[in-house]
Amino acid sequence: MINKTIIKFFLISVCFFSCSKNEFKIKTLEIQPILIDSTINIRALEIDNNKVFSASSTGSIYSFDAYNSKVISQLQYSFDSIVKPNFRALAVKNENVFAISIGNPALLFKNGKLVYKETHPKVFYDSMEFWNENEGIAVGDFTENCISIIITRDGGNTWNKLDCIVFNQIIEGEGFFAASDTNISITGNKTWIASGGKNSRVYFSNDKGRTWEIFNTPALQGESTTGIFSMDFYDENNGYAIGGDYTKPEINSLNKIFTVDGGKTWKTIADNSSPGYRSCIQYFPNSKGKKILVVGYKGVDYSSDYGNTWRNFSEESYYTFRFLNDSVAFAAGKGKISKFVFK
Repeated sequence: MINKTIIKFFLISVCFFSCSKNEFKIKTLEIQPILIDSTINIRALEIDNNKVFSASSTGSIYSFDAYNSKVISQLQYSFDSIVKPNFRALAVKNENVFAISIGNPALLFKNGKLVYKETHPKVFYDSMEFWNENEGIAVGDFTENCISIIITRDGGNTWNKLDCIVFNQIIEGEGFFAASDTNISITGNKTWIASGGKNSRVYFSNDKGRTWEIFNTPALQGESTTGIFSMDFYDENNGYAIGGDYTKPEINSLNKIFTVDGGKTWKTIADNSSPGYRSCIQYFPNSKGKKILVVGYKGVDYSSDYGNTWRNFSEESYYTFRFLNDSVAFAAGKGKISKFVFK
C-alpha cells in the first residue's frame, strides 16, 4: 500500500515547490581551504552580516569577512585565566557573539564576558539559537529530572533555566548531540528541538519557549549514540532531519526523516540508501525546500528533490556548515574551516 503521507508530501512539493525555468542547477562542489590547524576542532559556525564566526574546542572564536577570508581574527576565551572552554554551540546576533561550553561547569559568554554559569556533574549544553536580538535559547542534556533549557529575554545578559514542570512525558536517558550546533530550528516564533539517545523525539514550542509539546519520530533510537543529530525547517510546515549512529556511520535506514505538518508527525525517507550518518543538515536558501545539503565526518551529500535521493559530492570530513547564499557556504570540522562553492 502506498503511504498517504508520502503522496501528500509529493503533491505539496509539486504544487508549492514548483521549479523556476531560471533555477540554479548545481553540478559540482568546489572546496576552498580557509584555515588549516590540526590543533582545533570546530563544531559551531555562524554567519552574521556577511561575517563568518566559528567556535573551537580550545576556547577560540575565529571570525573573518565572508568576501575576504585572508584576514582571520582569533579571540581566546578562558575561565579564571586557566580553563579553556570547549565550545560546541555558538550564536551571533548583530555581531553580539554568544558561545557556551560543554561539560561541567557550563560557561556561557557574551562578547567574551561570562554571563551564565551552571555547575552540575551532568551538565552538558549542546546547541544555541536566537529568535531575535533580545530572545535566545540553549538546550542541554538531563541534569536533575528533565532536559536543560535556558532562555534569555534581555539580549543575552541574563539566562534563566526552565522548570521541569513545563515538560510532559519526560524520559530519562534522552539527550541531545553537540555535533554541529543544529538540533534547534527556529522559524518565526516557532521552535523545534531534536533529541536522541533512548528516544528520538522533537520538542516543539509555538511561543518562543514558554510552552512545549513533544512529538515522537521513527528515527533510529535506543542507544546513547543514536538519534537525530541535526534538523532544519524550510518554513513553518516543512522540515527534514538527519542523524543515525555515529559509531556505525554506514547505517542508512531510519536516519533521514521529514515532516509536512510542522513537526507533529514524521516519516522516514530515502531508507536503505546513502547517506548514512551525517551531523548537519541545511536547506539551500531560495530553493523552495527542494535543495538540501548534509555533511558529516564521512562526507558531503546533496539532494535536489526534497531529500528523496542523494548524491555524494565529497568524502571529505566536516561537522557543520552554514550558507552565505544559494551558491556559497562555509563549513568546519576537525582542524579546518573551508569555503564551499556550488557550480
